[in-house]
Amino acid sequence: MRKVIFLLMLIVGITSVSCIPNKELIYLQNKNNDSTLVTIQSVASKPYRVQVNDILSVKVKALDQKLVDMFNPSEVQGTQMQSEQGIYFNGFTVDDHGNIRIPVLEEVNVLGFTTEEIRAKIEKRLLEEYFRKEANIFVTVKLSGLRYTVNGEVNSPGTKMLYQDRATVMDAVANSGDITMTGNRKEVMIIRQYPHGSEIHTLDLTDVKAMQSPYYYLQPNDYIYVKPLKQKSWGTGTTGTQSVATIITALSLVTTTFLLLRNL
Repeated sequence: MRKVIFLLMLIVGITSVSCIPNKELIYLQNKNNDSTLVTIQSVASKPYRVQVNDILSVKVKALDQKLVDMFNPSEVQGTQMQSEQGIYFNGFTVDDHGNIRIPVLEEVNVLGFTTEEIRAKIEKRLLEEYFRKEANIFVTVKLSGLRYTVNGEVNSPGTKMLYQDRATVMDAVANSGDITMTGNRKEVMIIRQYPHGSEIHTLDLTDVKAMQSPYYYLQPNDYIYVKPLKQKSWGTGTTGTQSVATIITALSLVTTTFLLLRNL
C-alpha cells in the first residue's frame, strides 16, 4: 500500500513540475492587479535614425511629373514592384559610408538622419540646384518596410518584412505564427542594431508592462529570439495528460525490463 501511495505522489510531483502552467502562456497579464494599467500610455519613442544597410524609398513629385521622372528610376510604366526583391533592387541602400546614390543628385549622406530630415535635405537640394518653388516639388522618404528576423520557439521562424511604419514585438510574434507552447514568453530577447554596435534587451510578454518598454516597438534589422522552456529539454510533456502518459510508459518499460531480467 505504501508503495502505491509513493508511486502516486511521485507521479503527481513530476506532473506538477513538468506541466506548463497556464500563466506562462497568456500574454500581457495585469500581474499586479493594478487598475491603472488597464489603459497603457503610449511610449514616447525616439524617431528612428537611418543606419548602414537600410533601404530607403525616395519619391519625387511635381505639378509636371515629367520634370522629375529622372529622380524616380524605380517607377516603371506607372507601376512599382512591391515585392521584397523589388524593394531590394529599386530602393536606395545605405552604403558603408552612410550614403545613398540618387540619379542626378548623386551621393546624399543619410547616416544618422531621420526620414523627415532626409526628406528636407533632398527637397532643399532640388530647389537650390534644379527647380523653383513654382514647380511645387513634393518629396517623400520612407523606410522600405520593417525587416526583422524571428528565431527560436516560434511556429514560423525566419526573416520577415512588414510594410508599415510602426509595428510591435507582438506584431512580429503574430506574423511568425505565434510562440509555441514550449517557448519562454517571459524572456524574449531582442538584439538591436545601433551605430556603436549591437545591444541585447529582454521583454516579458506575459506582463502588460512590456507595452511601456522602449523596446516594445520594432526597429529595422531587429533580431528576436524566443528561448525554450525547461519542460522542452525534460521531454516529459507540456500538459498533464502528456506527462502522465510519459511517466506510465517509462514505468512500464522499467517493470518489463525488471521482470525479463528476473526470469533469466
